[in-house]
Amino acid sequence: MRDINQVYIDGAFVTPHGEERFELFNPSTEAVIGTVRLGDAGDARAAVAAAKRALPAWSRTTKAERIALLRRFHAAVAARRDDLIAAIVEEYGAPKGRVDWMADMAATNFLEAAEALQSYDFDQVIGHAEVRMTPLGVVAGITPWNSNASFITAKMSMALAAGCTIVIKPSEMSAIQTQVVMEALHEVGAPKGLFNIVTGRGDVVGAEFTSNPDVAKVTFTGSTAVGKSILRAAAETMKRVTLELGGKGPQIILDDADLDAVMPAIVGSGFLNSGQACVAGTRILVPESRKAEALEKIKAAVAAVKAGDPHDPEVSVGPMVSRKQWDRVQSYLKLGQEEGATLLVGGEGRPEGQDVGWFVRPTVFSDVTNDMRIAREEIFGPVLSIITYGTEDEAVAIANDTHYGLQSYVLSSDTDRARRVAAQLEAGRVIINGAPHEPQAPFGGFKQSGIGRENGVAGLLAYLEPKAVLV
Repeated sequence: MRDINQVYIDGAFVTPHGEERFELFNPSTEAVIGTVRLGDAGDARAAVAAAKRALPAWSRTTKAERIALLRRFHAAVAARRDDLIAAIVEEYGAPKGRVDWMADMAATNFLEAAEALQSYDFDQVIGHAEVRMTPLGVVAGITPWNSNASFITAKMSMALAAGCTIVIKPSEMSAIQTQVVMEALHEVGAPKGLFNIVTGRGDVVGAEFTSNPDVAKVTFTGSTAVGKSILRAAAETMKRVTLELGGKGPQIILDDADLDAVMPAIVGSGFLNSGQACVAGTRILVPESRKAEALEKIKAAVAAVKAGDPHDPEVSVGPMVSRKQWDRVQSYLKLGQEEGATLLVGGEGRPEGQDVGWFVRPTVFSDVTNDMRIAREEIFGPVLSIITYGTEDEAVAIANDTHYGLQSYVLSSDTDRARRVAAQLEAGRVIINGAPHEPQAPFGGFKQSGIGRENGVAGLLAYLEPKAVLV
């Protein structure tokens, strides 16, 4: 049993003022594996005060000084890769293919921030004005449980690259990952107060960060509902915000697609991170002319997906993070059938052979219409909906008929045609034929998928304000 009882404030591990204990679970076994002591509003205020004290000196550092520290942070987190992998599997249940990516991203985020910083010029001349991009101030980062460690370092690295200092409220459900990251970063010996990490509840620590007048910006990744509440609260003190929220990504299979070639990308995108990903492509748009063929191939591909113990190298779908999330997904499996969709593969209950653990059967519904709740609401589990369309224009209309606009997918044998379709999609990113991630490209959503952008120079700009001096 683990007993995590410290937060990180002003360059030191400290016992929080808050006394509430939160139980940690292994989602593969449903067993309690430890507890974490949660910080409270007083701890949050102490963290903000430390970040405020550290801000003047850090905001005046050079690019070279910031890059050097970012590289040291990268080395420190990379050195704890095995510990981080073990933590992610134990408290989150990510399978092999995903956990490696998560652990590596937790370290490489610092290098990506250093690369963006290296190429960026803070000083510009516009007409007869001298324009200097200046750091916003103290930043508050709030991270989710579905890739906690990498979100901590992504938000921290960009804020520090811009010359800001940061306070972070990580998910209380991911405290073991947070502990590994804190220990690694502490070893670097960075200036006190540069980064501060307080594990706590969103309505306590997160609320204090969002309302505290000494916080200049909030960057949040999580649900659209919580994002809206943060935006409302931040407005009281005119905080800048970056919100990376929910998604209901469409995968448009054009009528010229080679289904055998694109099927791995379709299934991989749909079940990304065991379905617990805002960028998952959960609406599969199939041309009516190829419906029978597509259903047969999708059914076979999904039936071959193995859900279960994340230690098993053949498993690609791990457990849901909690009983609450498992119950939520089960409710949608029932709802889809009540709405009149056809259960093509999967369904309610655990996968065969799994008697314990919050495992879900990889599921696909066919005969789905875009007005059904399973097609409109973010389920956050391994559940896909197949929607048919007649013309290319109709496919684009269905894809865009959603409150969300985070990430979309196009699959075609004609790349130029796929680009033309991509240009019409209302989404912050469009992936064509399973193209790999580009960490320097802007990431963020249209509509209710968020506000602002992360990653690369666009992400760096989110932590800066222009100051024009006219001589």
